[in-house]
Amino acid sequence: MTSQSETSAVIGPAFGLWYDFRNPDAERSFSSFYAEILDQITRAEQRGLDSVWLTEHHFCADGYSPSPFVLASAIAQRTSRMRIGTNLIVSPLHNPVRLAEDSATLSLLSGGRFDLGVGQGYWVREFAAFGQQVRNRPSLLEEGIEIIRRAWSGSDAGFEGKRYSLPPVAVTPTPEQVPLLLVGAMADVAIERAARIADGFLSTQNAHHTAYLEALERLGKPVADARIYAGQWAIIAEDPEEVWSRIGKHALYQLNEYISWGAFGPPDQVPQFEDPAQILAAGAYQLMDAEMAVTELSTMLRDRPQIKDVHFWAQLPGEPVDSGSERIEYLADKVVPAVRERLRAGS
Repeated sequence: MTSQSETSAVIGPAFGLWYDFRNPDAERSFSSFYAEILDQITRAEQRGLDSVWLTEHHFCADGYSPSPFVLASAIAQRTSRMRIGTNLIVSPLHNPVRLAEDSATLSLLSGGRFDLGVGQGYWVREFAAFGQQVRNRPSLLEEGIEIIRRAWSGSDAGFEGKRYSLPPVAVTPTPEQVPLLLVGAMADVAIERAARIADGFLSTQNAHHTAYLEALERLGKPVADARIYAGQWAIIAEDPEEVWSRIGKHALYQLNEYISWGAFGPPDQVPQFEDPAQILAAGAYQLMDAEMAVTELSTMLRDRPQIKDVHFWAQLPGEPVDSGSERIEYLADKVVPAVRERLRAGS
């Protein structure tokens, strides 16, 4: 079996899109929303973008995607070149055998274009609903990853751990091209764990790259071979301030929901944003036109060659699909080719 690193056709870092499929617009049906986004992704591939990343939450009134594997399967059938990954699946909420089976099936359906990104999660309500304890997140994550790797290898050795017990049975079918198993984290101890057990690191807002590389170094792993998949919180447009005036309210909704769930710490200790201007002042989102984006991204990618993929929120919750499509086209046409050219030229 071969790995993603042996089969990827992308030369240099990949550029992609990040989706949560949130639809707080009561007037827009989910069926039409899904159809529009699938069309959007198809056009993005035609314009040269390289990847699509899907994320997961449950019990959200706005429909935050609870079934990323189903969405990934639909995307795989509509695309031929894009890599498809999860950033991320909350793996402690799932039986790891099912994660292994679904991931293997997706890899086979997509011609080896799927990678599995997982994290330990944080939202107490989800853990309670799925019968798990938040305090058990680290061991659930670690044992789950071990089971997934064994399953993909075809092993029938079984497993006995603190959280999971698996009889001596083999999971089939196994992937012909083994997906990368990526782990996302933000706290120092979780970043150390990702460095120890993952094939690569899912980052958010570029805040933890150094911490991850330092963790690899402490573990005696080659830093030059590290793989970082960098989720971006940025609005890139010809006139980003004008665009922000229209969609900043959607970013406000997005970030305050995450804060209320505990994504950035205990909700009673992390204040919510009061308005879109405060988001920019805090650096939670960046506004960039093409020239600024090309400079920022080229510098980051040149200084941090371990970054293998840079992906951007394609649609803010409630943002009109046409608005997201305009930003995607601008990214694909004005930014990505210029960044690639700068990196090739070494400038």
